[in-house]
Amino acid sequence: MESTHPTPDEPNKTNTQSASPIFSGKVQFKGKAAEYFGIWIVNILLSVITLGIYSAWAKVRTYRYFYGHTRIDGHGFDYLATPMQILKGRILAVAVFLIYTFATSFLPIIGLLFAIGFLFLMPWIINQGLRFNMRMTRHRNVCFSFQGNYGEAFVNFILLPIASIFTLYLLMPYVLKRIDSYIHSNISYGDKPLTVNLKGETYYLTALICFVVSSITMVIFMAILGFFGLDLLNAENQQNIQDPSAMIIMFAALMAAYVFMITIVTAVWKAAIRNHIIDNSQFEGVATFKSELKPVPFAMLLLTNMLAIIFSLGLAYPWTKVRTSKMLADVTTVNIYSGALNLIDTQQAQQSSFAEEAANVFDIDLSLT
Repeated sequence: MESTHPTPDEPNKTNTQSASPIFSGKVQFKGKAAEYFGIWIVNILLSVITLGIYSAWAKVRTYRYFYGHTRIDGHGFDYLATPMQILKGRILAVAVFLIYTFATSFLPIIGLLFAIGFLFLMPWIINQGLRFNMRMTRHRNVCFSFQGNYGEAFVNFILLPIASIFTLYLLMPYVLKRIDSYIHSNISYGDKPLTVNLKGETYYLTALICFVVSSITMVIFMAILGFFGLDLLNAENQQNIQDPSAMIIMFAALMAAYVFMITIVTAVWKAAIRNHIIDNSQFEGVATFKSELKPVPFAMLLLTNMLAIIFSLGLAYPWTKVRTSKMLADVTTVNIYSGALNLIDTQQAQQSSFAEEAANVFDIDLSLT
């Protein structure tokens, strides 16, 4: 008989699962493509007219639209940041970037010093960006928070990725598991921390599946390409025509195969890891979660999104963003327990958005699953 007592490495789901939830249901996303298109196109036009200044307002409008239309038990999320907070942080971040650019143009050694300094600064930027985003997110009038520290961030985001290089990236699945664990285990909802129990073997198995899928996909496409490519070249040779069209067609086909393969691998990885993270996370006594994202439908969604954006010259972007949000909501179930009624909001003073905007300027893109 299996023991009902959780091990020290497991989230304690016994108490949560023994009680009946006061709500159990899917996350709902109520946004509409036509509505978001209006917001998106105005954001772009005004950002261009104001030379990027309006982009701070554009960001807040976009976040508030998607947060507000994402609902659990009929309650939407709130995004609390103001455009001026975003704008101030963005101006500071851009100023630092411009100083770096001009300094390296005249004294390359300064660029090296900046690079080294930035390496040590990046964990702080990541932590502050995550902290700001969490504090600006609210549900049922209770804010989220992030309590990560510099030392752990430095190990997970700097030391371990560098170490993986010397293992020919065999360590990378473990590194990604450590990063996901670090991010999610430092999230709190009010006074309740999120407990997670991620397993390294899931990351390695998913990486192996992705490798096999990508290999099979590329072999199939190379075989197809070789068959039709030989026909094209033979036809040209028989007619003594030196037309580069055959090479162009083969190159385009190869690029299409590569994009197709990357899309499939991305869908497999994101579906498996998202399900693993959500299924093994909980706010004890408050909420448990379940994700049922399937790789094949998700891959089809990613492929059709990409094709729609390409053939619409980007105008289909709002439609793709809305349908992606709807799919992710539809496959996510939340169980809310009575402990949610007794949460204490531990929000303190609002935090600066500088670190989050610095992360964007320096192309550090972190997103929660």
